[in-house]
Amino acid sequence: MLLPVFTLNFNQKMLVGRVCIGEYDGEHPCLTAATTAEKVGWEGIGEYDGEHPCLTAATTAEKVLIHNPHQRLGLQAGRLVANQANQDLSMLNINQRILSLAAGRLNPTLNRDILLVGSPTNLLAYDVENNSDIFYKEVADGANAVQIGYIGDRERPLAVVGGNCSLQGFDFEGNDPFWTVTGDNVTSLILADYSKNGKNELIVGSEDFEIRVFAEDEIITEITETEAVTALTPIQDGRFGYALANGTVGVYEKTTRWWRIKVNNGTVGVYEKTTRCMITGWSSGKLDARNDKSGEVVFKDNMGASIAGLTQGDYRQDGKMELIVSSTDGEVRGYLPAPPETKKNLMNLNVEQETIRELSSRKQNLLLELKNYETNQKNSGFLKLPAPVDEDGKIPAQTQLQTVLAINLGSEGKQPHVEVTLSTSNNTIIRAVLIFAEGIFEGESFVVHPKDFGKNISVPVSPPRDIPVDLHIKAFVGQANASQYHVFELTRQLPRFSMYSLVPSDDEVPEPEGELMLVLKERVQRIIMWLNQNFLLTEDLENSAAALDVKFLSLRDGAVLSINADGTGVVKIRTNNMDLAGDIVQSLANYLGLEDLGSTAKFPAEMFKLEGLLSRAEELQFVRLKLSADMADHSGVIRSLVVRGEDSRILKDMQSMKKWYGQLHDINRDLVSGYKIRVTNHEELMDTLKEVNQVIQRAGRLRIGKSKTLVINECRDAIKNKNISQLIKVISTGQS
Repeated sequence: MLLPVFTLNFNQKMLVGRVCIGEYDGEHPCLTAATTAEKVGWEGIGEYDGEHPCLTAATTAEKVLIHNPHQRLGLQAGRLVANQANQDLSMLNINQRILSLAAGRLNPTLNRDILLVGSPTNLLAYDVENNSDIFYKEVADGANAVQIGYIGDRERPLAVVGGNCSLQGFDFEGNDPFWTVTGDNVTSLILADYSKNGKNELIVGSEDFEIRVFAEDEIITEITETEAVTALTPIQDGRFGYALANGTVGVYEKTTRWWRIKVNNGTVGVYEKTTRCMITGWSSGKLDARNDKSGEVVFKDNMGASIAGLTQGDYRQDGKMELIVSSTDGEVRGYLPAPPETKKNLMNLNVEQETIRELSSRKQNLLLELKNYETNQKNSGFLKLPAPVDEDGKIPAQTQLQTVLAINLGSEGKQPHVEVTLSTSNNTIIRAVLIFAEGIFEGESFVVHPKDFGKNISVPVSPPRDIPVDLHIKAFVGQANASQYHVFELTRQLPRFSMYSLVPSDDEVPEPEGELMLVLKERVQRIIMWLNQNFLLTEDLENSAAALDVKFLSLRDGAVLSINADGTGVVKIRTNNMDLAGDIVQSLANYLGLEDLGSTAKFPAEMFKLEGLLSRAEELQFVRLKLSADMADHSGVIRSLVVRGEDSRILKDMQSMKKWYGQLHDINRDLVSGYKIRVTNHEELMDTLKEVNQVIQRAGRLRIGKSKTLVINECRDAIKNKNISQLIKVISTGQS
C-alpha cells in the first residue's frame, strides 16, 4: 500500500522511459529525465550534483533537465545551464534525439555517478558536477537502451549500450571491451543475478519478441514472448518483470512464468523493494502495484497524462526511499509505503470493497445464467430437433475428448498447415472449441463454432516460428439436442518443428546448397529420439537404425530440409535457411546437453548477400562522410554571408544586403536538401548494419558455448579490419 507524499510540476514535456535519479557526488540521489524537445522521460537512477538529490529527464526539446530543489548548482562553463524560469532546474543541451538515459557509478574511483545520454549515433558520458564531458563515442548501431553495472567476473563496471542488433560495453575511459550481437533491435536491458550465482547476467529484450539472457557474451537462455519487449526490471531471488508492446506485464523466474496480465496499453514496470511489488505505469496515466509473486493488485492511482517513467530514491533526504513517478506533461509524484496502522485501516477498507465487488460480480453472473436458462426454455419449443435424450444435459460418464495432431498438405485455396482434430469417444457432439496459444492466433485465442456440428471437429494451426507451443483447448461437449454443455479442458504441445512434413523415402527432392556439418560424440539412436520428439511424424522413426537420412518439406515455403547422420558421429544438416540450421543446432544441443559445439558451414547465398551488404555499408559510410564535410564547408560560408549581410544592413546598402541574403537563402535550401539526403543515408546504413549483425548472430547460433563466442568476436575483428575474406572464413569454419 502506497501513500503520496509530494508532487512537483516542471512544465516540461518528458519522453517516455528516459528518467533517472542519482547522487552525482556519491552522497545523495538526483532524479534525471529527458524532455520533449526530442528527449523524453526515459528514467534511470544515478548520483550527480554534490550534496542533494536531483531529478533528471529527457525533454522533447533535445535537452536533459536536472532538478535540484535543495541547492542551486554552482555551474561552471559547459553544456549545463540554469533555467531562467525555474532556478531549481538546469538544462543540458544535447541537440540530438535522445534515445536513452541512465546514471550510475561508471568510474569506481569516483564517489559519484556519471550521466549517460544515448542518441541514434552517439553515447555521451557526462560529469554533471564538473559540467564537462567524460567521453563522447560514436555508436553506429544507436543507443536504444543503456545500463551501468558489473557483468560477470569483470573488475570494472561497464556502460552497456543496446542498439541495432548489437550490445556494446564502454568503461569510464571510453574503451569498449564488450561487444556481441543479438537478434533484433534492443528495446530494453537490465543487469541482474539471473542464475543466482552472485554474478550479474545481462537480460535483453528486443523487437523480435525475444528475451535473451547473456552470461558475459554467451546466450544462456532465450524466452519467446508474443510482442516486442518494451521494459524489463530486476526482482529479488533471480526473478525479473517484463512489459510488452501489447500491454502485457508479468514476472519470470528463469524460464518459468509466475504470472502475467494484459491491458490495452502499457509502458514501464519497476520493482519497489520496500513494498515487494512490481509497479506498472500505463500510457493511460494509470499507476498500479502488484504482488510480485501473484500479480494481485494492491494499489492503484492515476496521473493526468501518460506515465513517463518510474524510479525510486531518498529524494526528500529523510532516510526513506520513495517511489517517484513522472508523467509526460512534467508532473512528478513521490510515494511511500503506508504506515502499519494506516495500512491496516486501508486493508480493511479494501477487503470490504473487494467483498462487495466480488458479491456484485457473482450476482451479475447468476442473473445472466438465469436469463440464459429462461431463454433456452422459451426457445426450446421452436427448435426442430430429435426427441430429447437427456433433458438435463447429462452425458455418459466415460465420455472422453480425444485429440490428434497431423500435417495437412493443403488443397486448392488452402495453405498447408498443422491440423488439430478433436473427437469424442461416443455419440456426443462438440458444439464449440476454444484454443488458446501464444504467438499463433491474433489475440492469442481462436474460437470455432460450426453450424454443422458433430462428434469431430478440425482446427487449422500455422505457427509462424519454430518454437514449441502449448495449445490450451476447451471444448463444449453434450448431446445433440442439449441446451447445456460440459466443458472439457486439455493441453497439447506442438513440437518445435511441427511445420515440416517428412518426405517419403522413395520421393526425390532437390538437395539444398546450404550445408552445416557437426561432429557429435553421440549414437545415431539419440538423434533419432530427438527427431521423434521435435518433429510432427505420422509414426516414430525406427530407433534401431545404424544411420539416418531423412528429408522434410517446409509447410511455409516448400523449402527442403535434409538431416544425415552416420555411425562416425558426423551429422550433416542441409538447408538454404541459416536461421533454421541455427534453430536445429540449438535444439539438438539442448536435448543432448552439449556445452560446447563447433561446426563447419557452407551457405553460398548468405555469403553472397553478406558481401553485398558490406560493400553497400562502405558506400554509405563514404557518402555520409562526404555529406558531413559539405555541411562543414557550408557552415563557414554561412558565417561569412551573415556578417556581410548585417554589415550591408547597418550601412543601409540594401542592394548588397539583398545579394548576400539571397546567397544565404540558396545555401540554406542546399542544406535542407542535404539534410534529407543524410537522413535517408542514415536509415539505409542502419538497415544495412542491422542485416550484417543478424548474419553474425545467425553464424553464432550455428555453434554452442565457447565456439559461438569465438565466432562472434572473430567476426567483429574482421569487420573492424574490413577483411571480408576473413569474415567469410570465420563464418564458414568457426576460426580465423
